[in-house]
Amino acid sequence: MKLKVLPPTLRKNNRYLVVEIKIISPIVKDELVSIVWDACVRFQGELNSANFNLWVMRFYEMDKTEEYYAYKAIIRCQRGYVDEVRSSLALANKYNNNRISITTVGLSGTIKAAKRYI
Repeated sequence: MKLKVLPPTLRKNNRYLVVEIKIISPIVKDELVSIVWDACVRFQGELNSANFNLWVMRFYEMDKTEEYYAYKAIIRCQRGYVDEVRSSLALANKYNNNRISITTVGLSGTIKAAKRYI
């Protein structure tokens, strides 16, 4: 038996954050997922972070300099929790004893529109 697809009226409304990540050592998408969840749980707590509906949709390697590696990513979160996610990500400053900087570049309602910030 095939599962039924939820109609659009019952689905959660999402927003897509485009973030820029600067870190001293190279990372992969799985490490970014743990960075995002760790930052949200530390600042907002597990109960509030569970409502965010976080998901890393896309991960791009942008630039590599002598000082840092630069990446961009599209992160999905639920509408209404955008400010909490942005503040949590801005407060992340260490990962595996390496300095990290996460800044929000743009906010969009679709992935297609979020790609213009990349």
